[in-house]
Formats: sequence, structure tokens, C-alpha cells
Amino acid sequence: MRFFTRAKPSMLRMDRLGYRHWAHTPAGTRIYAIGDVHGRLDLLDEMHDLIRNDAEAAHPFKGVAGQRLMVVYLGDYIDRGPRSREVIERLLENPMSPDFEIVYMRGNHEDIMLGFLDNGTRAASWFRHGGRETLQSYGLAAPDPAADGEFPAARQALGERLPAAHRTFLDATKVMHREGDYLFVHAGIRPGVQIEKQDPTDFMWIRHEFLESDVPSGVCVVHGHTIEARPAITDQRIGLDTGAYYTGVLSCAVIEGDAVRFLQTAPFRT
Repeated sequence: MRFFTRAKPSMLRMDRLGYRHWAHTPAGTRIYAIGDVHGRLDLLDEMHDLIRNDAEAAHPFKGVAGQRLMVVYLGDYIDRGPRSREVIERLLENPMSPDFEIVYMRGNHEDIMLGFLDNGTRAASWFRHGGRETLQSYGLAAPDPAADGEFPAARQALGERLPAAHRTFLDATKVMHREGDYLFVHAGIRPGVQIEKQDPTDFMWIRHEFLESDVPSGVCVVHGHTIEARPAITDQRIGLDTGAYYTGVLSCAVIEGDAVRFLQTAPFRT
């Protein structure tokens, strides 16, 4: 897997709290934004422990009137890794305490799975890019991507095997969420287009047009979708996909006020 070569960070100031950003969360809000999980239940469980420990260390932030703790999952819970079904089960359990507000974004992999379930679209592409592992996690044999005739049977089998709660979870995922100056999406935004006029498909699928643009958007976009060797942070974006399904590095941004720092499940690749 080729890493995206990220743009050089802008002149963000650093201190003992991490990066100091122009963007701010709403007052009294700490946000934990988690990158692409892709079926790695082991790393998701480890990240939940890191977040809980971090929140406990932030006392007296936790539990103080008017203070908020939030976890934003940036999508791509399924595919590629071995335990997509179990990842969705874990998220349905809401493993964080009631102190946390939870937001689930929709990634392009959830989008393509829903399209396959609804009308069979992009089946061959899905199976080439991780759908095979998702079907296997539900106890189903994946069809040969070159054998179009096998797709209808696979679609029917998955529809029958997928628990209703899993389908409800997938349907309820969001394509965009905003907190203060931060916009949370899976992939990015279309440069030069007002947020309220964006195509929702771009929130889940856009790549180079967004990553290579320096057009100010008025927000800092927090996203996953494109693998980078380390979390990326610039004036315009925070990228959190560090290829967890094969690097073992699941990344999380901790954003509070104008401070940004990172949690990780393993040392960053150099």
C-alpha cells in the first residue's frame, strides 16, 4: 500500500499541550476523533482504553458542569481487516461511558456496502477492496470478483445474514458533523464549495482534489480515508488514517479548544 505524501504542515505553534491551531472547539469541549478501523477490533479496543485513560487523567475536566467529552468515529469500520462484524458489534455496545457523546461518520466502505445491499452496485470493486473480508466475518464465502453471476447470490446471503441492528447502525451513520471550527467527514470536502452546498458523496470519497488544495474553507477538516505515514496536521485539515489494518497503528486526534494532540496504538512509522 502506497502512502500519500502529505503537504508540509503550516506554521502551527507547538507547546507542552501539543499543536496550537487557529481552529477551536466549542467552549468546554474535548473531542476524540478516531481514524479508519477497517476490521481491526483489537486496535479499536486498545484505542478505547487509551481514550478512557486520557479522559480520567484530565480530571477535573470530566464531570464538571458545562463540559463535554465526545468521540467521533470517522468511518471505514469494515473491510480489509478480519473482524468487521465484531467491530460493528462493539460500536453497537457503545463501549465508552455515558460521559461521552458519540458520533459515527459514514466512510466510503460503508457507502459501497450499503449500495451493494440495496441494488448490487459496484460489487466487483467492493470485493476487490475489502468486501471479501467483510463477508467472511459474517460467515459467508466471498464470490470471485471476476464472476459477475455470483454477485446476486452473495447479495442475498449477506442481506439475510446481516443483523437488523447492523443495518440500522449503517443507515444511521452521518456524512458530516461540525463542532465549532472543526468539520468531521470521512474523506474531505470539495475545494471552493460552501459547506452547505457540498455533494455528500465528496464527504465520503474525495481524495486528491481535497488533499492537494490550499484554498481556505473557513473550517479545519478532520478526516480519514487516505493513508498517511503519520497523522497530518495543517491549517486546513487533520488526517487520521494511518493504515491500521496492516500497520497496527490506529490514530486518534484529541482536540480541545485550540490544542491538538494525538493518541496511537503503536509507534508511528518513520
